[in-house]
Amino acid sequence: MLKRFAGLLAGVALLAGCQDQASSSGGGTRDHIAIVGSSTVFPFAKAVSERYASGGAGRTAPVLESTGTGGGIEQFCAGVGPNTPDIANASRRMKPSEFETCQKNGVTDIAEVKIGIDGIAMAQSVNGPKIQLTEEQIYKALAAKPFGMEQTAKSWADVDPSLPNIPIAVYGPPSTSGTRDAFEELIMEKGCDSNAEMKALKDSNKDQHKAICTDIRTDGAYKEQGENDNLIVQKLVSNPDMMGIFGYSYMAENADKVRGIPIQGVTPTYETIADGQYPGARPLFIYVKKAHIGKIPGLQEFVKEFVSAGGANGYLSKLGLISLPDSERAASAGEAGTMKSIDAASLAG
Repeated sequence: MLKRFAGLLAGVALLAGCQDQASSSGGGTRDHIAIVGSSTVFPFAKAVSERYASGGAGRTAPVLESTGTGGGIEQFCAGVGPNTPDIANASRRMKPSEFETCQKNGVTDIAEVKIGIDGIAMAQSVNGPKIQLTEEQIYKALAAKPFGMEQTAKSWADVDPSLPNIPIAVYGPPSTSGTRDAFEELIMEKGCDSNAEMKALKDSNKDQHKAICTDIRTDGAYKEQGENDNLIVQKLVSNPDMMGIFGYSYMAENADKVRGIPIQGVTPTYETIADGQYPGARPLFIYVKKAHIGKIPGLQEFVKEFVSAGGANGYLSKLGLISLPDSERAASAGEAGTMKSIDAASLAG
């Protein structure tokens, strides 16, 4: 316990000198903002970083790493100090369990800022057979044990005779990805709950319900592709019968190569995601380590720039970020200014 406390004190002492020149050893101090996390948020954070760095003399470009939401929050929560990230990009909210880990490691003051909206798109090559899917069909095709039974479907026609007789083959994000978490919650779980017994199971045994409804098959039909969503786009172009799962922004950026698959009869577009019609719509967040504000140069200014860039007429809209409704955007601007700390109760709600 004493060793851990001493380590935390050492981290705070090092952080106090963060505006000094970075040491040649690579540890100790630094003069740039360090950002990790979601591959979906990455292109938006990159654009903001470039604008921020060009906005004033003496500004150093932030350093970004696309680790996936889960991996980024894990690094973010590792502790306080210049050897830990300042910001975690997230394509879902921080989990209560992650918040608890942060608290245990001394990351006690965390600001949550909502930056915009994205959609989890299922897409295919523009040369692939046109297909429309329901949440239930997607669940039956990708669940490890659909409705608690053995997974036997090999083709989409096995799932539903009205679907094409092509193999079920879907490129998607790994378990560390916030996109994967959101896909399981927004699409898989809803498809599972189309069954009355599964919906009832949610009340009687939440853990069993979660396992049956969100565990994805591992027999090769679902192919994890790491945190590089552009790679999924490239593979869809090469494999027209396959499908992919990634953020809407990547689909919009590659509209000449891939098209969105309608889910529940709704095609993923800017408008259908913005107004909540599309089933895969989800908010995007950044988490900020408040102990680093005032120590890492420009940290709060960067956060304010991110919120401003996400407005309806902001430059991030050209990259596919969907602006928050006016009231929510005003709230996010306020959060960027006050940096109010979140607590466990707010994340559990």
